[in-house]
Amino acid sequence: MNVNKLIKILPLSILLTGSLLGQVPKLPTQWTKAAMEAAMPFPEYPRPQLQREQWLCLNGNWDYQGGKDVAKALDPLKAASFEGKVDKILVPYCPESVVSGIQRKQEINMWYRRTFEVPANWGNKQVILHFDGVDHDATVFINGRKAGTHAGGYDAFSFNITPYLKKGNNVIVVAAYDPNDGRAPSGKNGPRGDYTFSSGIWQTVWLEPVEKTYIKSIRLLPDVANSRLMITVNADAGTKLSATVFDGSKVVSQAGGVAGTAFYLPIKDVKLWSPDEPFLYNLKISTSNNGSAGADEVNSYFGMRDIKLGKLNGVIRPLLNGRFIMQLGLLDQGYWPDGILTAPTEAALKADMEFTKKAGFNLIRKHMKTESQRFYYWADKMGLLVWQDMPAIWYQNEDTLKTRKVFRQELKAIIDDHYNSPSIITWVPFNENWGAFDVKNITNWVKQYDPSRLVNGNSGFNNNPDYQKAYGDPGNGDYVDTHIYVGPRGASVPDSHRAASLGEFGGVGLFVRGHMWPVENNAYDYEPTKAALTDRYVFLLDQVEQLMRYKGLSVAIYTQTTDVEHEVNGMLTYDRAFEKVEIDRVKTVNQAVIKAGESLNKVQP
Repeated sequence: MNVNKLIKILPLSILLTGSLLGQVPKLPTQWTKAAMEAAMPFPEYPRPQLQREQWLCLNGNWDYQGGKDVAKALDPLKAASFEGKVDKILVPYCPESVVSGIQRKQEINMWYRRTFEVPANWGNKQVILHFDGVDHDATVFINGRKAGTHAGGYDAFSFNITPYLKKGNNVIVVAAYDPNDGRAPSGKNGPRGDYTFSSGIWQTVWLEPVEKTYIKSIRLLPDVANSRLMITVNADAGTKLSATVFDGSKVVSQAGGVAGTAFYLPIKDVKLWSPDEPFLYNLKISTSNNGSAGADEVNSYFGMRDIKLGKLNGVIRPLLNGRFIMQLGLLDQGYWPDGILTAPTEAALKADMEFTKKAGFNLIRKHMKTESQRFYYWADKMGLLVWQDMPAIWYQNEDTLKTRKVFRQELKAIIDDHYNSPSIITWVPFNENWGAFDVKNITNWVKQYDPSRLVNGNSGFNNNPDYQKAYGDPGNGDYVDTHIYVGPRGASVPDSHRAASLGEFGGVGLFVRGHMWPVENNAYDYEPTKAALTDRYVFLLDQVEQLMRYKGLSVAIYTQTTDVEHEVNGMLTYDRAFEKVEIDRVKTVNQAVIKAGESLNKVQP
């Protein structure tokens, strides 16, 4: 996609379409029209690392009612009646977004309803209802009976709804409650955040049929040192399993095991996963019923890679597969002018990632939010390293027994959701002391819970919001990390046990008329033209290279991929219609810095 050649009349055509639907986008993207007109948004299979052949997408138009005057949606005892005025909402877009068809401010109480039929070819299988993201408290009713509840805005959840189903039409009602009061993880989507709130269903809703005994989840751990993959399968106790690894269609390895107990698949002549060569093995896992019908089978994939700290020429650095790769990335906030926290389409989601790769970066820091499983799938496929932030809590010092527990539970759930993606190499529990508490202990806990990855306990510990006392540098974890705007001078240096990271720097802005959110726009500094901004970036990267070579810097993350609402310091405008830098020059300097980092792997005197 060449965003510089976007057809100039496109925004007008989208605005006209939006006005016919009763909603006028403030700042449309080239995908807005397709999203608003979609009968079924995001028809792609939502869970690439645990696939079954049969499934049913429930995205699309649902009945909707919301606001302070409707039935309270927090742990309701019965489903709302949907009498009187009922709106239509396009799931999975949040009601605050233009593409949802609702576009109202913070609703707090949200009620959704739709009907569905179980496909006849699913036979007598159990039916699982999946939600990939509902912010924040969800209660689900099937045919008037409560099927389950869930709390957590950024992790997926599911319910076995088989006991509640009937032949023909079934009615699903979802109550979503989101006060957006900062007492649950919310990141930038909270009372002290910078951007538009979002609430309710914001990721795909779908059904799948499963056998009575089925594979509920899997955990995949590459063991590069011993040329093997460790697999742990969550299924009924005692369930016998078989697993097969493929290189394309060629069988690489086979092994058997039992649910709940780790077993191993040997991988001969390992093909490693890296940003330059993101090779992925295919994996098939099935339950064994001694040849009888009713066996469950899932398809997955994995990448063989490891990430750990090590000394290189006397300097502590992160090593991917035993080699230092300079991690050069973009801060990616994943906000959209049309979908807010949800990309308007899969093509849009991919486009930001393709731009990052095209510009010569090898890393994305996913800032203050999570994405759908499809995002991490594309990162795995494209070869993009990922730092995954935990969305911040804002009032962590109020009712600490409750709010801190909510944070810890959701942090664990997010790690569980995305554990199998080889692209994720670092967890970031806290950012700039926002909502920080027990940072040292939480950093240690994450490291113990997932020792296969690095942990950056408090990225930018040198910064601090004015409403709380700074926690500061926890002193543990794998990185000593500062944020320097504009920088990069003043970045961290490695200590005796941690690598040095510049978790954020840059933030240089450029105004582009006709492509800005309609508010007062700002940045940390400014340049007047595309050429000048590119010159400034090249100069900053020349400085980054000096810090890498002579001060031990191992990571540099530039702010940011795109403009976001009032911030105009992106490499792309917020509507993704204009590249604000000369992309070829950006790629050239990025690749030069990464290549210089590669040269450090040679032993130096």
